[in-house]
Amino acid sequence: MQSKSLDFRQVEWWMVTTAILTAFLFVLFGHRPSFHSDSGYDIFRFSSRLLILAAIYGAFHLIHMVLIPKFEKDINKWPSIVWTVFTGIISFGIIALFGFNSDLIKAPFPAFYLGTIVLYICYLLAAHVLSQALTPPKVRDFQLYNIIRLIIGYLFTLFCLIQLEPISSHGPAIIFAFFLPVIFIASLFNFHLVYGKRKAGKIKQARWYNWSLMAVILLVFLIISAENNQEEIFMIGGLGSVAFIQLIFFPLTSLIFKKYDSYIGQITSLSTQVNQGNASMDFLRSQINPHFLFNALNTLYASSLIENAEKTSDGIQKLGDMMRFMLHENQLPRIPLSREINYLRNYLDLQMLRFGAQANLETEFQINENQCAGEIAPMLLIPFVENAFKHGISSKEKSWIRLNLRCIAGSVHLDLVNSVHPDKPASEQSREESGIGLENVKSRLQLVYPDRHQLNIIANDTDFFVHLSIQINTK
Repeated sequence: MQSKSLDFRQVEWWMVTTAILTAFLFVLFGHRPSFHSDSGYDIFRFSSRLLILAAIYGAFHLIHMVLIPKFEKDINKWPSIVWTVFTGIISFGIIALFGFNSDLIKAPFPAFYLGTIVLYICYLLAAHVLSQALTPPKVRDFQLYNIIRLIIGYLFTLFCLIQLEPISSHGPAIIFAFFLPVIFIASLFNFHLVYGKRKAGKIKQARWYNWSLMAVILLVFLIISAENNQEEIFMIGGLGSVAFIQLIFFPLTSLIFKKYDSYIGQITSLSTQVNQGNASMDFLRSQINPHFLFNALNTLYASSLIENAEKTSDGIQKLGDMMRFMLHENQLPRIPLSREINYLRNYLDLQMLRFGAQANLETEFQINENQCAGEIAPMLLIPFVENAFKHGISSKEKSWIRLNLRCIAGSVHLDLVNSVHPDKPASEQSREESGIGLENVKSRLQLVYPDRHQLNIIANDTDFFVHLSIQINTK
């Protein structure tokens, strides 16, 4: 399944909100005024820090969450531009007035705020360039785009906190630069190597990774303690870190991962139900016209027998069998494998009635039904054969289709090779729009046989090769 783009407007809002909140906490607990006779200035300085942070956050929220989306949506851009400039001027004035009067900045010109604005503009430009270069159809999906933009968003937030050091101190930037990456890396370590191994039933490997990490932490603090000749570093830092990770961090993150897995499982279950419901609805729609066509075929078949048209009657009979299969057996979750193979044979015979006289077409069909027992989900083999006839035959160039179907020890294997004609006329391409697409079959295989199939598709300038193996249930 292709990854989707994250809602980066919300992601960016949460990043900046977390950063400003961290700065607020550092101001509240690190710059509290002392209450003595001349504490009025300290209180004003303390209040100025909070007001400046509030002005910066208010301007960001209004511009990022309100004005920019309005600018992108409205035809008339000027109101959004005017309000953005007005918001910037007002916030700039508030920061300059209170910053200078409280001696937080040395000149009535808040250079740190202009630096923050420049960082924000550069981030928006970088995000635009990424969206143009690393999103479909330029690339296959949004995975690389999401990762790079998350990294750039994190760096933007970190550099903004560095710009705000005159207001909130170095603490918030240190937290974002060191502690958050450590927490993120430790969470990934737990998710993939401890919690992930336990979830997969590999308990010994999970314990090995867990205690290896603890040993590395203790070794690092032991070296630091020995170099500084202070046992407290090892006792408090090393043993304290191990206790925190084992008793609080890993259990808490594991609980979050379990909730996440449960949430993903519910989404997968609902998606499966929706897909099955859509498939049933599509089938009900397809039943209307085929009933009429089936009755008409019976009439044509009787007429062809009266007129001694053996090929015509044989073709009509095979087509009738295929339609009967589509009407009755295709709606079942499982059918005998022999019925699927019989449907495949009828399809091949009908296609050879159509293309058999074509001199430039070479065909080789090998269907070995020995050991082909059990049941299979219907219509998993035909789409690949249908694709071969649609795209592998040209009216002018040499063409070939080679099929090999066999069953081995409770599994069915299909190997199919057809020629490729990339320069087919547009009229032929338009006739090839119908039919079940390969993407649909891939989705059905993932739903019905998630861990019991192998599908390899290889294409080059001349050949299109498909290998499909499915482990089926045998009785």
